[in-house]
Amino acid sequence: MIRIAAVHGQTLNASQLGKSLDISYKTVKSYLGYLEGAFLIRQLQPYFTNLKKRLVKSPKLYWRDSGLLHSLLNVQNEDNLLSAPWVGASWEGFIIEQVINALKLRDMTFWPYFLRTNDGYEIDLVLDFGKEKWAIEIKLTSAPDLSAIQKLNKAADLIDASRRILISRTTDNIDNGKVVSCNLEWFIKDLA
Repeated sequence: MIRIAAVHGQTLNASQLGKSLDISYKTVKSYLGYLEGAFLIRQLQPYFTNLKKRLVKSPKLYWRDSGLLHSLLNVQNEDNLLSAPWVGASWEGFIIEQVINALKLRDMTFWPYFLRTNDGYEIDLVLDFGKEKWAIEIKLTSAPDLSAIQKLNKAADLIDASRRILISRTTDNIDNGKVVSCNLEWFIKDLA
């Protein structure tokens, strides 16, 4: 479990994980399937489209309960958490789980993905509603800068996302109609 916690927020390499556990990649996939069926982990699938770019095609692995993740990684307190090199991935997983659950509570039909190209374009959470797509970028910062919005827009253009959302710990929520920079609480309230 600890080794699976160590790859939280990363693209899955079942062969590499299997080697570290001295088991086959097929056994790793079987175990991950069990953990996913028990609602302990989420394997966020990559978004595929007819882009002229090479895409990452392995799922990203997230623990659905950030408290369990922190316990497995022996986090003792908030200072210990905030100084961990993986704190950004922990925040990303927490936000993804909250957004997905908030949408499900509102009976919205959607398919969650992530997007990463081999040349560095990335969207942490792509929500495909069928007729429209949302691109969500997640940052741990409380003061996102303009470059984060610009990177989000460039990646969102690849999939023609109708909404582009940057979720951070900001207190200054901005919505210009197409691009939103907000905190999680504001985003969930805005869904209502």
